[in-house]
Amino acid sequence: MITKHQLKQLPERLHHSARIIRNQEGNRKLVEEILGIPLVATWIEQVPDYQDPSRKVTLCHTFYELGDGSALAFFEFENQEYWERVAPGLKERTGQYDHAALKVSDATFNELLERLKAASHPHRVLDHGYCRSLYVPSSEGYTLEFACDAANVKEINVWQRSTAHTTLERWASGDHTPNNNLRDVKYEQ
Repeated sequence: MITKHQLKQLPERLHHSARIIRNQEGNRKLVEEILGIPLVATWIEQVPDYQDPSRKVTLCHTFYELGDGSALAFFEFENQEYWERVAPGLKERTGQYDHAALKVSDATFNELLERLKAASHPHRVLDHGYCRSLYVPSSEGYTLEFACDAANVKEINVWQRSTAHTTLERWASGDHTPNNNLRDVKYEQ
């Protein structure tokens, strides 16, 4: 049954489900070596702190591929103090990193953005380079993300599959130099 509020085109599928962790390499051993779910992308990035966009947060963001093209995603932060501020279960939980992301088309992304603006609902738009993300915080402490993949996502995925393990090794050894040269640092709030 279609309601008057329904999107013209519903989200296609889960894009990824993300969680905060303390140790990317230990997590990789569980997810990839024990559970058999392949690591397919490792991004080391500097992103705006959504509470203070003038501050940058350095993080490692890994993706493990599921059969339908969606992924399990995990964040580890360079700064322990930041982890303590945003980790699930703490009083100041932000929901920014503990979220579910839904894959949407360009048209649906734009429709959602217009709906949020019309409703004056808080939101953030962040262009990661490999996808554009629309983050929608809930008053219940979680965030929904709507992710629209870049036009050349297939080429990006091939590159990431070939570098994911060496990038994660570099992160684990203490080299936190960002590897995302695709990012167009646009942050809209």
